[in-house]
Amino acid sequence: MNKYELDLRGVACPMNFVKTRLFLDKVAVGDLLEVLLDDGEPVESVSSSIGAEGHKIERQIKCAEGHYLLSIRKV
Repeated sequence: MNKYELDLRGVACPMNFVKTRLFLDKVAVGDLLEVLLDDGEPVESVSSSIGAEGHKIERQIKCAEGHYLLSIRKV
């Protein structure tokens, strides 16, 4: 399993979800993608949309700087 990082801070909805989904399409099942997202609508929409597609949200951490780290396992 591989681990990837994607920084989407400053990217508006729905593009942050689109970019996350396109990245997940390129990785293997079981790989972990850690996405940095802004607080509010970005983290809420990406986590709910990715979960609805069947991928596993392993953790969602609010960082000291105010953004979120979302760890997604591709299923």
